[in-house]
Amino acid sequence: MRLDHVPFAKLLGIEVKSVEPGHAVLTMNLQPEHMRNDAIAHRGVVAPLIDSSMAIAIVAMLAENERTVTVDLTIHYLRPVTEGLAKASARVVRAGRKVITVSAELFDKDEKLAATAISTYLRLI
Repeated sequence: MRLDHVPFAKLLGIEVKSVEPGHAVLTMNLQPEHMRNDAIAHRGVVAPLIDSSMAIAIVAMLAENERTVTVDLTIHYLRPVTEGLAKASARVVRAGRKVITVSAELFDKDEKLAATAISTYLRLI
């Protein structure tokens, strides 16, 4: 699965590394334009990486005609991400008839946990 059809993901340089139903791993090589003034990745850059990993984990398990929308997204930032490769790994926690709950973890270039997240999505049937 690729993100070529998602202009914002393409703009940020988000890439899909692995996908299976209910699980996805995405990465982004952090660039100077992704940083705040103090060389820390802007949260407005890493949040879409986390969100995209969650969406791809869900899309991989949906029927062809199913769609979802995000209800909420909560991110807990644990340490700054400063350079190199950022990686988000998402896993569906529960897929109900109407609501899907998914969690994700963000790792820095040294594979240190940098953020955790949880989100709910509503199935559009």
